[in-house]
Amino acid sequence: MATVDNKNSTFNFDNTYLMLPSVFYSKLNPAEVQNPAMFLFNDALREALGIEKKQEESFSLILSGNKLPKNSKPLAQAYAGHQFGHFTMLGDGRAILLGEHITQSGKSFDIQLKGSGKTPYSRGGDGKATLKSMLREYLISEAIYHLGIPTSRSLAVVKTDDPVYREDIQKSAVLTRVMKSHLRVGTFEYARYFGTKEDLLSLFNYTINRHFPELLDSKNPALGLLDKIMRLQIELIVEWMRVGFIHGVMNTDNTSICGETFDYGPCAFMNSYNPDTVFSSIDRFGRYSFKNQPKILKWNIIKLAESLLPIIHHNEDNAISLALEIINQFDGIYSDKWYKMMFSKIGIETPAEDDYKLIDELMHTMQRYQADYTNTFTGLYLDNCLDDNKSFTKALQPWRKKWTERLDENKRGVEYAKSLMKKTNPVLIPRNIHVEEALDLADKGNLSKLHALLNAIQTPYEYNEEIKDLLLTDQKFDKTYQTFCGT
Repeated sequence: MATVDNKNSTFNFDNTYLMLPSVFYSKLNPAEVQNPAMFLFNDALREALGIEKKQEESFSLILSGNKLPKNSKPLAQAYAGHQFGHFTMLGDGRAILLGEHITQSGKSFDIQLKGSGKTPYSRGGDGKATLKSMLREYLISEAIYHLGIPTSRSLAVVKTDDPVYREDIQKSAVLTRVMKSHLRVGTFEYARYFGTKEDLLSLFNYTINRHFPELLDSKNPALGLLDKIMRLQIELIVEWMRVGFIHGVMNTDNTSICGETFDYGPCAFMNSYNPDTVFSSIDRFGRYSFKNQPKILKWNIIKLAESLLPIIHHNEDNAISLALEIINQFDGIYSDKWYKMMFSKIGIETPAEDDYKLIDELMHTMQRYQADYTNTFTGLYLDNCLDDNKSFTKALQPWRKKWTERLDENKRGVEYAKSLMKKTNPVLIPRNIHVEEALDLADKGNLSKLHALLNAIQTPYEYNEEIKDLLLTDQKFDKTYQTFCGT
């Protein structure tokens, strides 16, 4: 049984989630684990959160769940969700929310232990997580953070001696996940379909007061919340598309109310440009492919709208009509933001009508020759071309001529255009082949490759010769590469 650390606070916890009706959670402690040992620790994040530095052994006990921090009131959250389009009752099946850490500046962050044992929502699972899957989440979430994209972050991975039984016996670990909030579209679906209208109102009021107080004075706060979440999520997906990130499991329970990337399961980065790219082993029909991410986001926002209908308007027909006014703006908002992002990727700040054709032609040529998504754009402003696809390079020459002539017309000049491109186009992404090699080695106790990757991803927009090997990939590897839901 977990003990309580009464001597040192470690975290400055509040527990506002307990203000919600008890139907939204189950109070319980993390499961005690055997011989917890710190495997990875994010000291930069610790410092950003204003958490006092402690000895490694002390952090290992706390972040494994064996010793609860003072003022922690742990719980597992209940929620529902559409998984691959099918609605089901869900909840934290292997995660415990310790509380909301309040920083000195007054910001609030959920502190959650993932892989911390069975809960009432485990649905037959063991509540554990494999070391390798937790290392993947740590690595990719840090990469997304340093790419400048909203995301959950990982404070620590604590290895334990508890075995995990999957297709074979694997090592287990507990990951500490830090987010603005673990509220999700699926939380509202749960309130709508498994709770009462009063439960839905309680969740709505909690969400507004904690995360979006600016909506309190709006004419229709529920409609305002729908619009706010839709816009936050559109901005997030555009950022994913900017860097070639494929989440892999965009279920409604993985769609954050605050617009953060989270739940890094079968995620990966696209190398050769193919909009149909899918890496997830369970996504057999490409529902969550690279090109489908905005479509699925719109579908998820529709599910949020359906959940909010009773508090948008007391008359359902009127509520639907009002919600549709918001949803019908989705395509235009997304298209505008996507093109604006793509113009930045080729150095155009103020686009003209013909510039849209310039983008479309580039993407068509990239797809035809399966050009490297990242290296194509960095090759436009770096003197050294990183893409060895000679057929693509030759085919792109007519486009490059038109593009160069277009940049010459830019009032701020070519150098300004290149500076814009440098801010928008990462040189380095976590290439799948390097990620898997680093994780396989780390699982065997060799962390050298993992630490090298973690160090390199901190400056993804800077080129230097030392990281050149990390900028390349083996296309044959990607053709057969599969990712799996973190377990």
